[in-house]
Amino acid sequence: MNTQALPINNYSERNKIEMIDFYNEASEDYEFWSQDFNMHFGYYAPFKTNPFKRDSMLNQMNAQVIKRLQIKDKKHRLIDLGCGMGGTMRYALNQHQNLITYGVTLSDFQVKHGNDLLQGKNGIIIKENYNNTSFQSNSFDSAVAIESFCHSGHGENSLKEAYRILKPGGKLVIADAFLKKEQSELCKGAKYAYHNLCDHWSLEKLETHTAIKLKLQDLGFCNIKIEDASYRVAPSVLHVPFAITGFILKKLLSFKSVKRESLHNLKGSFFALMTGLHMKNFGYYIITAAKK
Repeated sequence: MNTQALPINNYSERNKIEMIDFYNEASEDYEFWSQDFNMHFGYYAPFKTNPFKRDSMLNQMNAQVIKRLQIKDKKHRLIDLGCGMGGTMRYALNQHQNLITYGVTLSDFQVKHGNDLLQGKNGIIIKENYNNTSFQSNSFDSAVAIESFCHSGHGENSLKEAYRILKPGGKLVIADAFLKKEQSELCKGAKYAYHNLCDHWSLEKLETHTAIKLKLQDLGFCNIKIEDASYRVAPSVLHVPFAITGFILKKLLSFKSVKRESLHNLKGSFFALMTGLHMKNFGYYIITAAKK
């Protein structure tokens, strides 16, 4: 896909509508994936996580991302760009009493129910586009984007807005899947899995990890560190077929039909597993960068 042909907000209008519908309807299904509504994959850390307990790994991904922010004991403002149901925000608030958290999402369902889960905590979720927020420049000490920037193709506008709202010295941590080579260089099986993944999870595209580094550098980010976490993430990806089977059985036993968006989510999860099997073409990376 030619990203230069996309509107200024980095979403095609069709993709934006599909993504909002997807998350409005399918977000509640994520409780089956995670009791804490972590809407991302997990991180396996030996002696810290149990590979057979999914939430243990999902929260460890939160821990790994938050650790890289190096939050000090002073007052700290954190924004989650594409926060889902606020799982990462709640984890961070439980770890740091000095924290103030904000989250942005385009989903009305996530705003309402995510804020219900945040009740009594020092955090809020608002309905905004992470490519163009209403926050003042230099507002936040840190920002995170866990499997969210892929919805706008890891576009320059997402990174540019993160840079704008961060304070000088503020850190951005991105945890996401990236291509290891250009789309045209993917093998036939990888292309099939990739295009279906984008279709069912309403992703504009995945960027290469080398291209994202160049974009960060061009915007003025420094101290950029790219860590390949593919093997750490793989154990949680292997939970996908079991989660899908369990989810469908639960629906059948309760005599409930599976919604269209839920089916898209399930199919997307299956193709995420397929892409994970093509490790020469895809990888999962944790990227840390600081604003100059």
